[in-house]
Amino acid sequence: MGDQLRRRALWAMVGHAFFRFESAFIIGMTLVLTFLFPRPFSFWQPWYWVILGAVAEGLIFVSTLTDQEEGRKVVAAMLQEQFNPGSLKNRALRDRIARGLEYREGIERVIRQARGSVLRSHLEDDARQVDRWLDHIYRLAQRLDNYYQDQVIKQDMHSVPATIKNFRARLALEDNPAVREEMEKTIAQKAAQWEALQRLEDTMQKAEFQLEATLTSLGTVYSQMRNIEARDVDSGRAARLSQDIADQVAELEDIELAMDEVYVRQNS
Repeated sequence: MGDQLRRRALWAMVGHAFFRFESAFIIGMTLVLTFLFPRPFSFWQPWYWVILGAVAEGLIFVSTLTDQEEGRKVVAAMLQEQFNPGSLKNRALRDRIARGLEYREGIERVIRQARGSVLRSHLEDDARQVDRWLDHIYRLAQRLDNYYQDQVIKQDMHSVPATIKNFRARLALEDNPAVREEMEKTIAQKAAQWEALQRLEDTMQKAEFQLEATLTSLGTVYSQMRNIEARDVDSGRAARLSQDIADQVAELEDIELAMDEVYVRQNS
């Protein structure tokens, strides 16, 4: 996912370089000069304008693609598109994803300011892992958002306990054996449903706490990456940081699987 995001960011920068004002101006002037002033000098050939325009356009492309601040803005925009907080209905979840995007933007800034190719390469590897991490965070937030908006689950959480209580009260007064048997089956089914609802609620609460904890860890990783230096690549500190990121990704994957299993079981 990280490599895909970077490819998209590169193409976005290329598009930005092509459509920026300076580029449009050069293309326009090249066309005007080529057709209106094809030979301003005796030695001049019309295609000279095209060559000059292409050189100027190439300089704009190079300056855009190597502009660190421009690259940071493009990556930030790509992340906003990939992990759009606005798609979440729950405000708290939107705020958490926005915080994660701020950390990732800061990490991109650290990479661009890194001195030394070895350090930068290592940080870029970590950033790709962070992109996976952020992807899992976003998917976790989406699952929680769906759960919060699930009106059927909300209704069942309120109605099922009341239904069980009502049926048990009626069972205590029922004398007909056949009716009692059916009521006992219904109570057992409702009890199983209530147990599944409680498991789902427990899993979602755990996921909510995990979301906050993993965002805190992401903030810690960002702070550590800001302080890492070239000599740390060989000292083992950088390797430990990479392992911490990998552990966080693996833990989120486990949480996602648990959420899916419980939710699917509940809705089956």
